[in-house]
Amino acid sequence: MTARTLNIAMHGVTGRMGTNQHYIRSILAIMRQGGVTLAGGERLFVNPILVGRSESKLRHLAETVAQREIGRSVDWTTDLDSTLTDPSVDIVFDASSTLQRAAVVRRAAEHGKAVYCEKPIATKACEAYALADAVEAAGVKNGVVQDKLWLPGMRKLRMLRDQGFFGRILSVRAEFGYWVFSGHNAEQPAQRPSWNYRREDGGGIMIDMFCHWEYMIGDLFGKIDRVLAHASIDLPERIDESGKPYPCTADDSAYAIFVLDNGVTCQFNSSWATRVRRDDLLTVQVDGTHGSAVAGLRECWIQPSGATPKPVWNPDIVQPIDFFQGWQQVPSATEYDNAFKIQWELFLKHCAGEGDFPWSIRRGAAGVALAEAGEQSVADQCWIKL
Repeated sequence: MTARTLNIAMHGVTGRMGTNQHYIRSILAIMRQGGVTLAGGERLFVNPILVGRSESKLRHLAETVAQREIGRSVDWTTDLDSTLTDPSVDIVFDASSTLQRAAVVRRAAEHGKAVYCEKPIATKACEAYALADAVEAAGVKNGVVQDKLWLPGMRKLRMLRDQGFFGRILSVRAEFGYWVFSGHNAEQPAQRPSWNYRREDGGGIMIDMFCHWEYMIGDLFGKIDRVLAHASIDLPERIDESGKPYPCTADDSAYAIFVLDNGVTCQFNSSWATRVRRDDLLTVQVDGTHGSAVAGLRECWIQPSGATPKPVWNPDIVQPIDFFQGWQQVPSATEYDNAFKIQWELFLKHCAGEGDFPWSIRRGAAGVALAEAGEQSVADQCWIKL
């Protein structure tokens, strides 16, 4: 059996998502399983090079964490410029702050590297599409993380759709979010970075989550035709990482109605200022003529037409129906791997010449365009057609 190795420069993975999902649960997990097997039997191995500004954080991830996970250390450097021009580097991955991303991806592509990055790829649609143009002109393989497509709950929704469970889909309602502590109480420190709440640093829940909703809706339900949105800054002040208060300039709640080309209406609420009383941090309810389903990140519950109760409006008596009963949990018919890891493996195979990869930089730009349309809808207080 032949083998080859792809060298991956991982920039900006010292943050929570980069460390846990991309580095530990994807790349180190792929290394631990012995790489990826291509269709012809060739074994594809990966070699990460961690890139960032903090020597202490990089050394911890490259030595302590790697020793724990795979039994050896990996390479690291604070010299991004040299890494981008290093001829031995095959892929550059970026999970740094949004405002840095386009410049890193563009420079990597100019030096012939395959590029893979987190989203959003920019804060403005014109910048996102210009980046797509540049990457395509460079002729390099490219992709954007669209991890929610491989969450077990969303995969179960897709299975139900493909089996015709819903009949004609009528509407979709999604609730996303949780309470992010402001940090004013030392016993309840903030669990998200402060830049998320500063517009000037690329923050905001609309630019963050609408990029997810664009590909989720497009993959599961249809192309978005128009959007009506509202956003707000619910907590005007938060405490940053140094313990100092700062004014919040980016929205922490956003509400939208998306109408699809096929007539389906999708309502998506996103908030970092809401307390959770539902099955999961993200729930997606799909109502159809033949049945309904509610999916969380991992689980999914269904209620077919024949098992639907018949409620009667009567506020003068205690509600006799327990609406959480009468739903059947969809069994897990297969083993569900980490969603980020699944897409990483697909991208690695694509870079090795096996399989298409439709989740490109241009596909990621569509998410930025939707967020921008949402912001325009908020400003103009009207429907925005895409």
